[in-house]
Amino acid sequence: MNTRSIRRRLLTLALAAPFVLGAPVPATAAEAYPSKPVKILVGYSAGGAVDAIARSVGQRMAAILGQPVVVENKPGAGTNIAIKSLTSSPPDGYTLLLAANALAVNPSMYQPAPYDLDRDFTPIASVGRVPVVFAVREGSPIKSLPEFVAAAKARPGGVTVATPGNGATPHLAMELFQHTAGLKLSHVPYKGGAQAITDALGGHVDVVAVNALEVLPLVKGGKLRVLAVMSTERSAVLPGVPTVAESGYPGFEASVWYGFVAPAGLPAPVLGKLHEAVQKALESQEVRDQLAAAGGVPLPGPTAQFEKLLKTDAARYGQLIREANIKPD
Repeated sequence: MNTRSIRRRLLTLALAAPFVLGAPVPATAAEAYPSKPVKILVGYSAGGAVDAIARSVGQRMAAILGQPVVVENKPGAGTNIAIKSLTSSPPDGYTLLLAANALAVNPSMYQPAPYDLDRDFTPIASVGRVPVVFAVREGSPIKSLPEFVAAAKARPGGVTVATPGNGATPHLAMELFQHTAGLKLSHVPYKGGAQAITDALGGHVDVVAVNALEVLPLVKGGKLRVLAVMSTERSAVLPGVPTVAESGYPGFEASVWYGFVAPAGLPAPVLGKLHEAVQKALESQEVRDQLAAAGGVPLPGPTAQFEKLLKTDAARYGQLIREANIKPD
């Protein structure tokens, strides 16, 4: 190659360099997130508390993220169908699950374990908490939690407690209280809270354990009386009802909680955007009103707080399930 050709090539490279160096670098998928609709999976039927909260929070998240947020109901198998759909999805932030306690409980409840809580998910943020309650029909001779305990101790195995089913949070709460108070209760599982409440109203069972949302209309109508709420603090919708902790069992707590998770491997920038969107959504009065209508309170906080909640519930309910030999319906 002669001197003139070398000079021509060097000149061409020099002229091209600014364009090469100055060329825009394409944004990564995480940086561009979200660029399409986000889906929230719900392991319960449409119209229930989890569904309503998912839609309320999702609507606010859509405004924050600038993309539609759609809710897809996949009920069945103790929420394992929805969970399987989540873990089969790519970890790109476009498929989320609004989970409840079952997420932490199912690896102990179902054998073989359907998933690994630590390995298969990316926790994003907790959303809210709804207390479990003990309630009786208005005409029941049991007027308070101490009277409930006294009746159970006077008739070991003779006091019946209805729940929405084996392994449901109210059932586990009942088992936890039974262990804490040193009682022997007779568990009567139903296929959902509605029938359990109906039989409590009819006097077929002595006590019903359900989440606060399911009894509120009947309490307001004077048909049911709540003996105690199992949250750490009194419920805003049942301010006159004492907590189990106040009633002689310090530290006792059992609530239904909700929180968002994604498949394992969610990129940190996407996790950050989703966590921020949930926190902002929880500041919305509309979302707070929706949670209050479900008998609950918002539960904002860092991702680490939600991770701790998952681990704590997995450990304590896992031990309870093994010791009480609880099986799914």
